[in-house]
Amino acid sequence: MNRLPLHPLLRLVQRGIETLSSPLGGLLVVIAVMILYGCAYTIDQTEQVVITQFGRPVGQPLNISETDSHAGLHFKIPFIQTANRFEKRILEWDGLPSEMTTRDKLYVVVDTFARWRIADPLKYFQSLRDERSALSRLDDIIGSETRNIVARHDLIEVVRSDKQRKSEQEITLAESGATVGVLPPIQFGRKELEREIFAAASPKVHIWGIELLDVRIKRINYKAGVIEKIYDRMMSERMQIAERFRSEGEGEAAKIAGRKEKDLQRIESDAYRTVQEIEGKSDAEASEIYANAYTASPTAADFYTFQKTLDTYRATLGRDSTLILTTDSDFFGLFKSIDGNLAPRSSEVPQ
Repeated sequence: MNRLPLHPLLRLVQRGIETLSSPLGGLLVVIAVMILYGCAYTIDQTEQVVITQFGRPVGQPLNISETDSHAGLHFKIPFIQTANRFEKRILEWDGLPSEMTTRDKLYVVVDTFARWRIADPLKYFQSLRDERSALSRLDDIIGSETRNIVARHDLIEVVRSDKQRKSEQEITLAESGATVGVLPPIQFGRKELEREIFAAASPKVHIWGIELLDVRIKRINYKAGVIEKIYDRMMSERMQIAERFRSEGEGEAAKIAGRKEKDLQRIESDAYRTVQEIEGKSDAEASEIYANAYTASPTAADFYTFQKTLDTYRATLGRDSTLILTTDSDFFGLFKSIDGNLAPRSSEVPQ
């Protein structure tokens, strides 16, 4: 039975299937796949690509702008050209804490961080090649500018975040007019220092195709010597407060003691005046009584004189007393008046 001749196209397909089924055909398929894999590549929305040929850039970078996106499938010469991919998104730089000195010769440890992006991938590739080199250069540039800016300002400018913020002072010290608790006026503040660091470092990293977006100070730590000075300052403030309390207490004690002395003098003066008034009144009354007694009768005055003389004898003469008196002495008057009339009569003497 005679077969019908095949269509030329069908014969070509049949021959291709036979060739692919052979070992040589399999090898050709593998080579084709490798060539296809080597010449095709995709670009993601978050990356930008620089094509190099034998290590040298060819053409313009791809997918570097949002308006002219080249994301998707692309082709290159296999085994000759290479697609170098770079991050298109914002990258972070976190520097190591670095010790530096301020203008007032105080040592602090400053920890900074920054955000950056690859603005020119071709320049970035030619100068740095990879992200590790870029971070190393950022360490040098941002770290150096941070030291320079911090060294031009006092510690208060680095610590205080904003110059508009008012420093707080102990109420007791403020009322007393003390100057220890008063911080010096802030002219810039840490935010202004961060802007200065950014302005100084941004042009220097631009030559590498890097755009510096922001620089911030993350943390500031004091050195041991600075901490001791801060503690000394705090102790000085407390000592001033204690000294003020002590001076106020001593002043109040002096006022109380003065009032006490004044009150004592007033009381003693009033008591002395009262005593003198009472003594004056009593002396006046006694004098009046004596005068009335003297004038009561002629013998009353003599009796009073006699009584007072006896009291005087009793007070001055004792058992061992010796007196030498003249015969005309008034003190000897009663002794002279003693005579025989005063002696008992013989008839009155008991037998």
